[in-house]
Amino acid sequence: MTSKGQVTIPKAVRQQLGLRQGTRVVFVMEGDHAVLRPAVPERAAPKSGFGLVKVRGASVPVDFDVASLLSGDAKKPVRR
Repeated sequence: MTSKGQVTIPKAVRQQLGLRQGTRVVFVMEGDHAVLRPAVPERAAPKSGFGLVKVRGASVPVDFDVASLLSGDAKKPVRR
């Protein structure tokens, strides 16, 4: 270990874990020893909800009037 606390991970260990230059790792304490693991990147929270819900049915026209469902005219398409 260097004076800065740096260590060299042996090549066989790097290969087995799939570590490459720039890969982030974490050290986790398990009892009286530390375990080295590749860090799992946290997913960034989406800035909007657009695209989060996948619809498998028929698409709805952009100008569809939702209020027409409440008025009892649901069977008549709204045309503009």
